[in-house]
Amino acid sequence: MRDSGTIHVGHDEVAGILACEIISGQRPQGSRMPSVEEMFDRFGVSRVMMREVTKTLTAKGLVAAKSRVGTLVLPPERWAWFDVDLLSWRVRVGLDAAFMDQLTQMRRAVEPAAAALAAERASPAQIDEMRAALDAMAAAGVNRHAFAQADLRFHVALGAASGNPLFRSFASVVETALDASLSLTAPPGADTIATIVRRHRDVADAVAAGDAAGAARAMLTVIDEGVQWLRRDGASARPA
Repeated sequence: MRDSGTIHVGHDEVAGILACEIISGQRPQGSRMPSVEEMFDRFGVSRVMMREVTKTLTAKGLVAAKSRVGTLVLPPERWAWFDVDLLSWRVRVGLDAAFMDQLTQMRRAVEPAAAALAAERASPAQIDEMRAALDAMAAAGVNRHAFAQADLRFHVALGAASGNPLFRSFASVVETALDASLSLTAPPGADTIATIVRRHRDVADAVAAGDAAGAARAMLTVIDEGVQWLRRDGASARPA
């Protein structure tokens, strides 16, 4: 009989626990992942599930099987950073200033270009969707979850309006940044919310006007002011 410390969880839970251990550095690169027997002792999972968990972690670039060695943890540069699960696990582990800077660098490189393309390609229906997202942001007020969902809806709509499906897929990175703003900052006040909505509306107006350069500039302002807000209000959200 297995000891009473064994827990029984499903595939997603096991994958998430092990992924977080890798991302946090608890399992450093080059280290060996648990064997089937060790996994069973810890989680109570079957060999079949063990193989599926390993496949999941492998598909996301976290581990790789080596003959006669076992399954080893890969370095961060091999990880599939645009994967939604991987980004959500990174949020669960915690977002430090360095990673937030990296997110910002990616957003500054990609989103202004998407906005410029949207100004050249957006259909009336896509512009209407962006404006509907803005209305939802304004209506959400201090409801942080509803506001973040509406904000994400805007960025997804903008990516779709660019006509480039790769920009649309980039929304997973934006979602991570929005999750961070929820977890790391104090609740925004009405004035902050109004400013955020206004800055996003500047993007939509430039897209609707076909002003590619203006849309790119407005999107940079959205990103940079969002980072300033995170840095300013993040400290007040953290326990002393």
